[in-house]
Amino acid sequence: MTLAVSATSAWQSERNRLLGIAYRMLGDFGHAEDVVSEVAIDAVQRERKPDAVGVDSWPAWLTTVCVRRSVDRVRQLAAVREEYTGPWLPEPVDASTLPEETVANRELLSLTLLHLAEQLAPEARAALVLHRAFAMSAPEIADILEKSPAAVRQMISRAERRLEIDPEAPAPRAKDRAALEKLVRAIEQGEIDTVVAMLDRDAVLWADGGGKVKSAMNPLFGAARIARFFAGILSKAVLFDPAEPVRAWVIEVNSEAALVLRHHGRSDVLVIDTAPDGSIRELRQVSNPDKLTRVSL
Repeated sequence: MTLAVSATSAWQSERNRLLGIAYRMLGDFGHAEDVVSEVAIDAVQRERKPDAVGVDSWPAWLTTVCVRRSVDRVRQLAAVREEYTGPWLPEPVDASTLPEETVANRELLSLTLLHLAEQLAPEARAALVLHRAFAMSAPEIADILEKSPAAVRQMISRAERRLEIDPEAPAPRAKDRAALEKLVRAIEQGEIDTVVAMLDRDAVLWADGGGKVKSAMNPLFGAARIARFFAGILSKAVLFDPAEPVRAWVIEVNSEAALVLRHHGRSDVLVIDTAPDGSIRELRQVSNPDKLTRVSL
């Protein structure tokens, strides 16, 4: 067996799956592509070592390196994101343009879970991603993270509880789509009272403008404050373009329904999370134009 050929062909075969792992770890597709490219360099260097021994399984080797590099990158980005202007949200992508190996389990691709996963330690996030999205067993993950299988199972269990993930089945998203469609009508018609009625009393909005466009600099808590935020968008948009002040429509990002809000000559992408009673409890609005290059607007 020629190591150079097997390493290169294995990386090409595994690239899409590795992208799926790295993107879920990082919430940024550009950084994920960087990590996967670095994995390719590592593979070439590995095969060129004079004392290199054969690799039993290139897919397993590549996965291990990708996860460890992603864990390191998460730690590096933590300091950068602390300096980020306003709330940081993951970069949305049009999942329909991605290979199936990258999309994999669609639940862990949602912007909501990618954002919530930021509160997990890097290794716990890796364990959850590998188990939930790529169906890897605790012993397989333990080899990658250099932990015991019992420790990995505990990390996965705690991560699922913290992110409120049902270990048996992913939560249905039909309520979110229905709520978004109702929200579209309310925004386009300027019905702020309807917007307020749709919001949970303790709803929270994160708006990521990244310092590139005007946006809320801190999370907004409570239905009243969020409603005032949308009222401000609507009233200012009327002054900006009286002929077509606001447009809104539903699209798919990260394999879930999202709302595009067009106003002031710009576009925002908004995803929501509904409570069991159907009210909107969380809203995440990505406005930073640098993060909208992988979404069809």
